[in-house]
Amino acid sequence: MPTAETAEPEQTGSETAFQRADVLNVFVLGMDDANRATLEAVPEADRYRFHPLLSPAQLQEDEVSVPALLERACGVLDDFGGSVDAIVGYWDFPVSTMIPILAERYGTRATSLDSVVKCEHKYWSRLEQEKVITELPRFGRVDLEAAEPEPPEGVRFPMWLKPALSYSSELAYGVKDLTEFRAAVAEIREGIARVGRPFEYILDQVELPPEMEGVGGMVCLAEESLTGLQCAVEGYAHQGRVHVYGVLDSITYPDSSSFLRHQYPSSLPAPVQQRLTEVSERVIRQIGMDAATFSIEFFYDPGRDEIKLLEINPRHSQSHAELFEFVDGVPNHHCMLALALGRDPDLPHRAGPYLYAAKWYHRWFADGVIRQAPTGEEIAAVEREIPGVRIEVVPDEGQRLRQLSQQDSYSYEIAHIITAGADDDELRHKYDRAIAALGLHGTAPDAAGPRNQRP
Repeated sequence: MPTAETAEPEQTGSETAFQRADVLNVFVLGMDDANRATLEAVPEADRYRFHPLLSPAQLQEDEVSVPALLERACGVLDDFGGSVDAIVGYWDFPVSTMIPILAERYGTRATSLDSVVKCEHKYWSRLEQEKVITELPRFGRVDLEAAEPEPPEGVRFPMWLKPALSYSSELAYGVKDLTEFRAAVAEIREGIARVGRPFEYILDQVELPPEMEGVGGMVCLAEESLTGLQCAVEGYAHQGRVHVYGVLDSITYPDSSSFLRHQYPSSLPAPVQQRLTEVSERVIRQIGMDAATFSIEFFYDPGRDEIKLLEINPRHSQSHAELFEFVDGVPNHHCMLALALGRDPDLPHRAGPYLYAAKWYHRWFADGVIRQAPTGEEIAAVEREIPGVRIEVVPDEGQRLRQLSQQDSYSYEIAHIITAGADDDELRHKYDRAIAALGLHGTAPDAAGPRNQRP
């Protein structure tokens, strides 16, 4: 079976692609307007020529065909007249899995396909994690075909049910009893094929261990619910070494699993951050990532002084890019680009203009229609008026929220507001000012009811 092998580190003294070329052609899978400006803010960006490789819309079709997407991408790359120096991306499946496959075909640098799949497949990822850490919840597989499905043995309520692979917590449900459990199983059974069936193609490309034989891509995972403070660890693997360059706080809406904001740097005590770093290093080494970035989500329970790993993402978080730019002086896209060109990113630390930065998610928790959305000119005016603020409105004017893609199971994202400042109060004040100035309006919830009316 064809596999994408981990790129071999270049020998000391040999030239990297970055050193050899004056201009480097970097193909970005799913490049969007919101990230183009951030990509162009990385160090020595004048040496990069960024080329979009398939659009976000092409990569997020109702049911993805990985072979068809690879054929389209290869067509673009084959028709290009210059050198293909790097192929990168900052999205989950299918982008994360396409990168190592394309890297093998075009001789660019990437981590191995199986290391990506060990992160993306939530069940396989748990099997790998428990080999080297104890900081994870009880988990098990759910029989989606059972007439009266039951929780896995030893996994207790409350728990989360989620497909082995999903977009942005799509089809992930928190349940507290057997009735909610079975209702959630029905929802997942109905929708799992959209991503699970294409994922089967990727599983066919890697050599599976005995414990994964017959599991497949359309499997449901149950995990005991975690409690405490959510946080994220960002880092990269380079030439066999794992580097953590940042810890962030992930703060949810009250009584909700939906994110209110990500904030950098984290307010967790230094010893806790050190433990998070050590656990991250162990699992990344176990999975075998190299020449790649990662983002790992955790819970920290201060009462028990316990950390638990939630999930591993085999890419850096593009949602955090501008936070690192505001605080450290360089967006974390720099790490992705440097690794793809054979260099250690050596990300600067606290060299930016602000002490803190946050990405806020302005959400609705019911369906509706955006009746009036701010124009690009109006958004630019707010950004000029409030220094240290950047804005992205998610839905188009007139769009029904339930038609938005890649939303979690409980809410809809209306706008992303990034704020930077000297402390928490300034971050919140700028967010409040921006939301008031944007004047986003919509209808009251219609007959579709609240977003979380089902499990």
